[in-house]
Amino acid sequence: MKIQPPKPPGRPSRNLPCRPTRPRRPAFAGFTLVELMVVLSVIGILTALLLPAVAKARDVARTGTCLSRLRQWGLGTQVYASDAGGWLPADGAPNGLSTRNAWYAELPPLLGTTPYHEEGAWRTNGQAPLGHPVWFCPSNPRRSNGHLLFHFALNRFVNGTGRDSRRRRLESVAEPSRVVWLFDNGQRAAVGGPGNLHRSIHRGAANILFLDGGVRRHAGAPTGVADDAQFPLWRAE
Repeated sequence: MKIQPPKPPGRPSRNLPCRPTRPRRPAFAGFTLVELMVVLSVIGILTALLLPAVAKARDVARTGTCLSRLRQWGLGTQVYASDAGGWLPADGAPNGLSTRNAWYAELPPLLGTTPYHEEGAWRTNGQAPLGHPVWFCPSNPRRSNGHLLFHFALNRFVNGTGRDSRRRRLESVAEPSRVVWLFDNGQRAAVGGPGNLHRSIHRGAANILFLDGGVRRHAGAPTGVADDAQFPLWRAE
């Protein structure tokens, strides 16, 4: 009888018996209605607090852009006066129809753009895309009324009006740093006076270019020609 050698002891099985387990409940089951209302209330409060700050920051940016564009017109005026023997450009027709002897015809080429009469359809079409940025204040919503559009108007009291209308020499103005040249226009004409000033376009202020080329945001803008102690010189004496 043949004797079989003993079998080596087998390795213990690694498979442990499975025990049924209960699914774990999630640590966070969701918002209750009260908690959801509290979160929405907090979001509403934060939004109400942040919106004025966002609006103010946007207005500050637009004001800066407007001042920059007025500054370009001021630089063009200084270059023009230097080339023209000290003479300032003429007003031109307030309706924008002048093709020469007008600030909006003589200054634009010095700013790298075309004269007003050569600009696009936006001059007479309120729905047309706006043209070269230098013509516009980003805070001004006014568009053409079918005839013309100027976001910046020239002070009609510098060169004079009516029978007294004439071109002035820049050196003849006693205090050019205090005399209005171009300003935020509350109407649409190319030339105007204090009644045309847009007094609220920049959060209760207006941007103004003075004859020396300086630009300032002016709060509490004037209501009269020469009777406001804070800002007396619309007329160039």
